[in-house]
Amino acid sequence: MSDIQLEASWLERLKPQFEQPYMQNLKAFLLKEKQQGKLILPKGNQWFNALNSTPFDKVKVVILGQDPYPTPGHAHGLCFSVQPGVSPLPKSLLNINQELYDDLGVDNRHSGFLQPWTDQGVLLLNAVLTVEAGKPNAHQNRGWEQFTDAIVDEINRDTEHTVFILWGAYAQKKGRMIDRNRHFVIESPHPSPLSAYRGFFGSRPFSHCNAYLQANNKAPINWQLP
Repeated sequence: MSDIQLEASWLERLKPQFEQPYMQNLKAFLLKEKQQGKLILPKGNQWFNALNSTPFDKVKVVILGQDPYPTPGHAHGLCFSVQPGVSPLPKSLLNINQELYDDLGVDNRHSGFLQPWTDQGVLLLNAVLTVEAGKPNAHQNRGWEQFTDAIVDEINRDTEHTVFILWGAYAQKKGRMIDRNRHFVIESPHPSPLSAYRGFFGSRPFSHCNAYLQANNKAPINWQLP
């Protein structure tokens, strides 16, 4: 990971993590996977795309995902987002778009490229930052979770009135460290087709998020994609 460029504000806070044994073990694991010819997604220069896209002092909203899409050409380091031109969109993303339309009347059916959200302070963070092509969850329990726990901890401790959007049990478990007296936590079932009808649809996370931001003198997120 020595060739990975990390945005300065995050590097200052996370540099100690790169010196920990777990991170050295993760680095060795990923190197071995590459040497065995396995395709790791997303590309190496996109592993930290979420952090590079949203500097620490710009973070207003955190959406937590699980791990990158395992389909080549989809993942680019932002949870739930796909690269421009991907069609059809993953089903979870279709359901996110549907809830956004039902909630705020925002129609994003034309795109799944969520990068414009990051420019406004939305950190689109997966718990696990890499995956083997074609094998969902292949890189779980290799160390990434400890690294992204450190990210959530930094935001929890050193920001005020941040919105955390936690979809599904996996994200909610990761969010247990969040101080709910200082931050706003939105929880619902995951937008996956397996669970969206159990309470994701109708949960109105986008309007609840913006209402909280405005109540705390922060600009709301423009969820409309270009």
